[in-house]
Order: sequence, then structure tokens, then C-alpha cells
Amino acid sequence: MGKTLAVLLSTLVAGSLHAGDIVGKVAFEEAPPKQAVLRMDADKVCKAAHKEPQRSEEVVVNANRTLKNVLVYVKEGLGARKFDPPASQVKFDQIGCIYVPHVVGIQTGQELIVVNSDPTLHNVHSLSKENPQFNVAQPKKGMTLTKKFEKPEVFKVKCEVHTWMGAYIGVFNHPFFAVTGNDGTFTLPKLPAGEYTVEAWHEKYGTQTAKVKVDAAGKATVDFKYAAK
Repeated sequence: MGKTLAVLLSTLVAGSLHAGDIVGKVAFEEAPPKQAVLRMDADKVCKAAHKEPQRSEEVVVNANRTLKNVLVYVKEGLGARKFDPPASQVKFDQIGCIYVPHVVGIQTGQELIVVNSDPTLHNVHSLSKENPQFNVAQPKKGMTLTKKFEKPEVFKVKCEVHTWMGAYIGVFNHPFFAVTGNDGTFTLPKLPAGEYTVEAWHEKYGTQTAKVKVDAAGKATVDFKYAAK
């Protein structure tokens, strides 16, 4: 019994010391769909904040034909490992009557700070199911709100004052997640060596999964491809 426990502990320690990265990109296989113009005329502060018309971020295809705002994360393979939340905050802002960023990832127990950077009324309404919902008004510029989440899920946040405002928050019980940016790439760094299921989530086009093996101190590549539905 003692020897078996020792071997198990040795294996766990070795797995925690030897890590590799998962890297990849999310391609879009068709012509970019037209992005709808956001109608901000109802609030003069929102309208005045932009010199050019703002467009929906529901589907953003980058110049290199990749997809922005895709949440990529480890879905399976971590077992019962526990991960302490980072001490740093994740910022979720309201700028020019748009949520920034449009998609954000956060770890369970980590603090989210919601900021109103606009001189107009916003309300922040979470449509979470696993975590308690909140619906809080922020009528003044510079107001902040802090929240923590205890259960993994992806949920929408909306503003009932400005109906075009919508964003998504992904909550995970581990740190292995990323959101694609202007080049469609992602990195899930320093994973313990092992086999994993990686999932990509997009608000319009849904989820895709892929199996990937990570070698100690190595780098594994997994790519995803989306097409218009």
C-alpha cells in the first residue's frame, strides 16, 4: 500500500513538473458574412462616442480568414487536479456602449471587475444558469462592480438599456483557456503531459472538439475550422 501511494505521488509530481503547450488557430472557410450595423441613435452619448458606424461582433472574420472571439479550452483530461485562482482581476469594461472584451474567460474564484467607462447609464445583466444571476445598474462613469463565480459555464451578459450590447463570459475551474484575437490563434500553455479533449466555442456557430496529446516540455497543435450555418 505504501509503495503504491509513493508511486502515485511520484507520478503526480512528475506530471506537474513536465508541461507542454497546445497551440492552434480557428479558420473560417467561407466568405465573411456581413456584419450588422449597431443602431445607437437612442442614446446621444453612445452615438457621439464613435466617428464611424459600429458593427456587430457576433461574427468577426479576420483578414487572414480566421475567426475572432472563439473561446478555446480544455474540456476533458485534467482529472481531479485542483488549480488555485489567480490573484489578478479580469477587466470587463463598457466603452462607447460596447462591452470590451466581447468574449472573456475567467477562472472559478477569480475576481471579475466590471467597469462603466461611459458617462451614461448601463446595467449589467448576467444570464448565467450555474452561477447566481446579477442585474446591476451603473449610472455613472467610473463605477465598478466585482464578482466571482464558483461553477464552470459560458453565459451571456446584456444591457437592457442599450439592446445592442451583448457579450459572453466563460468560467472554468482551471487556467487552460484562451480567446482568439485578430489573428485567430490561441495558446493553452504549460499543460501537464497527457491526453486532452479541447473544445472551441463560438456564440453563433457552436462548439467543436478535438483530441490532442501533450508531451512533456513539448508543443501540440490543434486547429479548428468553422463555416457559416
